Amino acid sequence: MRKSVFILKGNIIYSKNRTGLEICEHGYLVCEDGFVKGVYQTLPFRLGGNPVCDYGDCLIVPGLTDLHTHAPQYAFRGYGMDMELLEWLEKNTFPEEARYREAEYAEKAYRIFTAGLQKSAVTRACIFATVHREAALLLMDMLEKSGLVTFVGKVNMDRNCPDDIREGTEESAKETKKWIRDVIGRKYANTAPILTPRFIPSCSDELLEKLGALAKEYRLPVQSHLSENTDEVKWVKELCPWASCYADAYDRFGLFGTESPAVMAHCVYSGENEIQRMKENGVFVAHCPESNMNVSSGIAPVRRFLDEGIRVGLGSDIAAGTTENLFAAMAHAIRASKLRWRIQDGTLKPLTVEEVFHMATKGGGSFFGKVGSFEPGYEFDAVVLDDRRLASPRLPDVRSRLERMIFLADEREVRAKFVRGEEVCSQNLKC
Repeated sequence: MRKSVFILKGNIIYSKNRTGLEICEHGYLVCEDGFVKGVYQTLPFRLGGNPVCDYGDCLIVPGLTDLHTHAPQYAFRGYGMDMELLEWLEKNTFPEEARYREAEYAEKAYRIFTAGLQKSAVTRACIFATVHREAALLLMDMLEKSGLVTFVGKVNMDRNCPDDIREGTEESAKETKKWIRDVIGRKYANTAPILTPRFIPSCSDELLEKLGALAKEYRLPVQSHLSENTDEVKWVKELCPWASCYADAYDRFGLFGTESPAVMAHCVYSGENEIQRMKENGVFVAHCPESNMNVSSGIAPVRRFLDEGIRVGLGSDIAAGTTENLFAAMAHAIRASKLRWRIQDGTLKPLTVEEVFHMATKGGGSFFGKVGSFEPGYEFDAVVLDDRRLASPRLPDVRSRLERMIFLADEREVRAKFVRGEEVCSQNLKC
């Protein structure tokens, strides 16, 4: 059977490692059956005759991966940014998430969230829904139609939250199992379930044990929060006095990378024991710099994580973060690392453009497999960026244009987007 091949032409930028950029100016990016075939300065003769889409002087980068966001919080972005985490959850998050028991509200809110994600440069995402099984399925249906590749989690909470979003321990486990079976029955191509205990304070040991059993039974990945806020960390010590660290409270139940892949958001206050546990278990860190600043959590020691070989990606963490624009997340990551270096720990040098770009592409993308690079054999996720709006009297080089994108760009620069070799349509993309 003849293979399906198409070619994009433009200024191609991608990472092979976190310290450098691969740049091919006015080059050719070849897709074959949904995978990257190669990047070429001059198109090989054997590939002649295949369709070429010439994007002129545009930048072509791998699709970005948002490793941590909350779909139901999209509706209150920008609210309560003068609060700390636990107060913000009580006053903003929990009341809003209770609304998702109403199908009409959930449908309207999730449609707005999905449209925003489509317009962005994000092609993959790990997403929290709410405790409501039907609403989670509704979100997954919408995301499946969007063409984006996502993990979506029905949230679990059986303690320390308002009654209208608290499930009983048995109810939470049963609803989660039913949700998993419903997802399997839908036979999604691009949307998959991920187990989602919100965080240790909202999940009893009994519930975590049941979720661990589900992770093992269905071989599901796990997403949650870890060591985000000082009061939260103290609370976990009170709730789980048997745990050697916050991470141990997940690991005891097979929810920290041993039984299933795991991504943990924040890790601002992870100590030596926790860092080594993350490293040993292969846990991914979702670094959410804007969120950590907005709700006064702090600045994660990302340089330390990278030096330890821990896999780090970026998260928008809406709505503690205000935007799905991961270029903004890259800029926040650089700024936050400078502040940590200057006022907290002079041994951890600030992050570079190369490093945050790698985190947003190959670093976070690797949670999904061979994703986030244009190396041969990687899944073909690509975003075409037209930066003419960012006018300048100078003619910057390609690397400088990427740096400018990180600090100035939004969805207006996205001209085209491809996921697994398929062009994805959205409100501002011509298909």
